[in-house]
Amino acid sequence: QVLLIESGGGFVQAGGSLRLSCAASGRFFNNYVMGWFRQAPGKEREFVASISWADGRTYYFGSVKGRFTISRDNTKNTVYLQMNSLKPEDTAVYYCAARLIQIGSEWDYWGQGTQVTVSS
Repeated sequence: QVLLIESGGGFVQAGGSLRLSCAASGRFFNNYVMGWFRQAPGKEREFVASISWADGRTYYFGSVKGRFTISRDNTKNTVYLQMNSLKPEDTAVYYCAARLIQIGSEWDYWGQGTQVTVSS
């Protein structure tokens, strides 16, 4: 069982920055991939970024490339999402998720979400 707890959301003006944190606990090993997703009102949940615990390999959704950075601290079992140059369209509930590293694995574990609101 993996427990994920997000924090760091809030209200920010366009162009500002926020850093989200995801603290993971429970049965947790290096064969996991951690991800950030977001869901805006009236829209489906979408992938934002992911990082492999083992080697730090990262992937990003197109619209956040160059603005968002995902990172991890293995000693704290914590994943971060640094969000810079925020835009109103980044407004959403952001979720942390975890899955096994094997290709085709489902995102089985989810946090409760944290709200990010960007004003224009």
